Amino acid sequence: MRATLAMVALVATSMVAVAFLVPLALLLRTQVKTQATVVAEQRAAAAVPALAFSARPTDLERVVARLDTTERLAIHLPDGQVIGTARASSAMVDRAVRDREPVTGDILGGWEYLQPVLLDQDRVAVVEEFVPQAELSRGVARAWTVMSLLAASLVLGSVLVADRLAARVVRASRRLSEASAALGAGELDVRVEPTGPPELRAAGLAFNSMADHITQLLATERELVADLSHRLRTPLTALQLAAERIGPVQGAPRMTAAIHHLESELDSIILAARTPLSTRSMSADRGSGPLEAGTARPGQRFNEACQVSDLARHRVSFWSVLAEQQGRLCTFEATDEPTPVRLREDDLTAVVDALVGNVFRHTPQRAGFAVSVQRTAQSVVLVVEDAGPGIEDPANALSRGVSTGGSTGLGLDIARSAAESTRGHVRVLRSELGGARVEVELGLASDPRRTLGGRWRHRHRRAAETRRLSQ
Repeated sequence: MRATLAMVALVATSMVAVAFLVPLALLLRTQVKTQATVVAEQRAAAAVPALAFSARPTDLERVVARLDTTERLAIHLPDGQVIGTARASSAMVDRAVRDREPVTGDILGGWEYLQPVLLDQDRVAVVEEFVPQAELSRGVARAWTVMSLLAASLVLGSVLVADRLAARVVRASRRLSEASAALGAGELDVRVEPTGPPELRAAGLAFNSMADHITQLLATERELVADLSHRLRTPLTALQLAAERIGPVQGAPRMTAAIHHLESELDSIILAARTPLSTRSMSADRGSGPLEAGTARPGQRFNEACQVSDLARHRVSFWSVLAEQQGRLCTFEATDEPTPVRLREDDLTAVVDALVGNVFRHTPQRAGFAVSVQRTAQSVVLVVEDAGPGIEDPANALSRGVSTGGSTGLGLDIARSAAESTRGHVRVLRSELGGARVEVELGLASDPRRTLGGRWRHRHRRAAETRRLSQ
């Protein structure tokens, strides 16, 4: 591309230079010749008064000697006598005498000018002025050389400028091409510095935007795979507890081994979903938050609201069966006010199951837990607390994929993602029961009357449910 643009500049500039300089050179040569002939006519005219005053040869010789120091002036008298150095042919002299008009012509070595002069008794004398060839072309060669060098400089300069501009365009295009190839090869952190013409800068910005979007989509996809895999741990935990409850019967060890194998496979899926993205890509994608305020998960509709109290009561009822088998004290308390939030039922279910499931997985048997739903002026607070050993580093526990208890570390992150999607947040505190207290604050929906398809109907009464279950 650079060679093509340089060749175009060379041809275009050369054509312009030739079209401009050739007429200028011819005009300059004509101008120099015209100036030399005008000087010759003036020198010849200077001798005319001397002929009008006196036609004697001695007087004319003094005039020619005074006017002519280069032997270019000559006077042809009517009797054929010549004063000075004559170079014109007799035919030219005779024509000037006959026509009584100035005669010019090229001769060997230069150019001749003949001026007839009318004397008394109808006689005619002729004044001859010779202009050497060097005078006719004085300075023309030097001027032509200067103009040629100037034309060559202009052509060379235009080629260099075109090459620099082409190099800038080619460099920007090459960087964009290399970045595209790198992105296609899986380097998600590759970006380009927008340079070059406005069109290529716009293309570079569009490429960076596309790369950011692709990286974000891949990160979101991996998060979704990890979250869905983590949700499968809830029924898997129930199966594991049920298998332990069965006791030593035929096939129980095989069932327990299968459950452990399935749990290991889920952990592998979660880890594989996170590892392909580089640290930089993950941090860039997570920089905008797991789910920014006003951002929906795939399939979410913002015109749907979910009642936290009803759904939490339903999930606690499910987990209470397992709590009874392990001798855990399970309590639930909910406000009698509406608790609508802009979350899908599946997302809120995943939050409750993740938090309660962590209690079963990371606390000893017979360690009780409590779930409550509270409402403030702008939010709904879901609280899950237990009587287990607690969380040593609450701040680190909220980081996605970080865990000190041997788990995948996604349970609290699922709650945090849901909370941040409603402009809320998650806090990990110390519970009065002795273990961990997780508070999930969810932004209150603007219209509390709209619920998710009417499936969870709001009940205007305060509910306090306490179950004491022992093995």
